[in-house]
Amino acid sequence: MVEAGFYDRVGGGRVRCRLCPHGCVIKDGDRGRCGVRENQGGTLHSLVYGRVVARDVDPIEKKPLYHLRPASLAYSIATVGCNLTCPNCQNHTISQYPREAGGEIAGDEVTPWDIVDAAKAAGCETIAYTYTEPTVFLEFALDVARLARERGVGNVFVSNGFMTREAVDAVAQLADGVNIDLKGIRNDVYRTVFGGDLRPVLHAIERFVEHGTWVEVTTLVIPGLNDSPRDLRWTAEAIVGISPSIPWHVSRFFPAYRMCDVPPTPLETLRNASRLGKAAGLRYVYLGNVPGEGETTRCPSCDGPVIERRGYRVLSDRLIEGRCPGCGAEIEGVWVMGAGS
Repeated sequence: MVEAGFYDRVGGGRVRCRLCPHGCVIKDGDRGRCGVRENQGGTLHSLVYGRVVARDVDPIEKKPLYHLRPASLAYSIATVGCNLTCPNCQNHTISQYPREAGGEIAGDEVTPWDIVDAAKAAGCETIAYTYTEPTVFLEFALDVARLARERGVGNVFVSNGFMTREAVDAVAQLADGVNIDLKGIRNDVYRTVFGGDLRPVLHAIERFVEHGTWVEVTTLVIPGLNDSPRDLRWTAEAIVGISPSIPWHVSRFFPAYRMCDVPPTPLETLRNASRLGKAAGLRYVYLGNVPGEGETTRCPSCDGPVIERRGYRVLSDRLIEGRCPGCGAEIEGVWVMGAGS
């Protein structure tokens, strides 16, 4: 437990957190909505600093990041806690743990050096801050990321994007890439279903692009929630409006957590989302959770296959110094660690 960053004292023993757009004003003895930041005597503390609840070695494609060092490994870590309350969360046992375990904080005590040492020992090119929402453990993530960069290991953040500009700027200084979960294009759905707000997410994507951070976007397509052709088209157009080079992963929903009564996404809905994304002007659109379909990176100029995948495996990588082997067109991405597109 350490003093948090990103907060102000606002009088009367209260503090205001500046990590996410909730902007929680927290009384002495209380916690913010994420459940892992607590006011103790007028000082905000992170209850999850160095309390890692999940860590594993994953292919970078699992994040998903398809344009950042394909076929490389990412040492993936998380703490408990999240600033949203998504009813479809596949990792709800850890993301919602503080809320559902009476405020208890779980996790092994580790240091940034432990994480970076483990990543290097496992042959990982990056450390991924993922599984739950890295914004809520940002102090620890940033300390790990600084040390990782000093020791030649990259950093990727997998986030819901519900962050303040200050938090985005801090991450962008150290991240080689981010994947932002854009849950749709309707703010009423963001507020009533996920407990957040759409606008800061779009602003975060735009801000990361402005910083030159490599950005990919994932939309989990949920039947009856964000799967109408209009919603999918508007989502694609919003991404294009920021940058047509942002890869868009449209992923298949499967029943989980509090949405076990919702059927899986029909494959034709995902195929239509892909068509709508390309028609809107996106250069790269992928299907997620559909092994064997919609996973290959194709040249946006000649449509030739450049990187072929199945599941999380890269079957072939034909890139030649970041260019299509057929027509020589540039394929945007981070193909050499430390060098952006």
